[in-house]
Amino acid sequence: MKKLGLIIFSALFLWSCNQSMENQTEDTATPKELETESTIAKDRKLTAEFSDYWYQSKAEISSYELSQARYGEMREGTAILIFVTEPFDRNELIKSDIPSESDVRVLKLNATRDFVTGIYPYKIMSSTFLPLDTQEHALKAVGSIQEWCGLTFQQLTRDNDSYDVELHSYFQKEGNKNFKIDFQMLENEIPLRLRLGPKEMPTGAIQVIPSIEFLRLKHVETKPYEAIAKLSELPDGYLYSVKYPELERTIAFKTEKQFPFKILNWMDRYNDGGTPQVSTGSLKKTIMTDYWNQNKLENTVLRDSLGL
Repeated sequence: MKKLGLIIFSALFLWSCNQSMENQTEDTATPKELETESTIAKDRKLTAEFSDYWYQSKAEISSYELSQARYGEMREGTAILIFVTEPFDRNELIKSDIPSESDVRVLKLNATRDFVTGIYPYKIMSSTFLPLDTQEHALKAVGSIQEWCGLTFQQLTRDNDSYDVELHSYFQKEGNKNFKIDFQMLENEIPLRLRLGPKEMPTGAIQVIPSIEFLRLKHVETKPYEAIAKLSELPDGYLYSVKYPELERTIAFKTEKQFPFKILNWMDRYNDGGTPQVSTGSLKKTIMTDYWNQNKLENTVLRDSLGL
């Protein structure tokens, strides 16, 4: 059934992109995502339903069947999405263990991917922090890729109207760099914003900073790219897609139709090894637990609950 669901999702994804995305390329209206958020960020109104679900001192952990394009071939693996709320120090941009006036509430996403290329494994992880009290972009995103050739690390932290970017890589052409880019929507924050309500997502012509995972796997310049976003309402959920014409790349996420708008599938279509490839993730299982307290040998059984 999961394979059938993924095939249907793939068909809907490709149809949506082919039928609707091109129609939006002529949209010349200035989208709200291009407006500065430097002065006043609107308050975000959270429902009682949201608070009841997300403030139970537990995290939502979901496992996914992963099909990852790498070196022109498809690799099977596992992906994990962990959503959890926590206090966040807005000044230091780190988790707040000691309460202070600079604390804000954030919804955090830890996303992992594990797959093997030939003899050696890839381990990818990113963390993204989206403020809940105000309607603004992620305050921080950080990610790393580990494989037998070496390690790469990238971090984006908000500084007024820009992101401070820190990049460390074993690739000579990337090396150790620090630079600034415009403060625009991060692709890494899209799953977080979808959890707040798909109908609130920006559509039309926008600017988006591609995910850290894509930037580092494809060694693409870190900057905002022109993009076209579309939200489609399906009988059993919502499909949110973003097309990057310059990168010849399209991504899409399918969510549940009702709260808590769980991420059911995602797709990432781009050229890999000179040919078009589609990486996908399909939901397997979800649990709610305080995983940070589940670190004993006896807790290993919980991995079975996630199909790991």
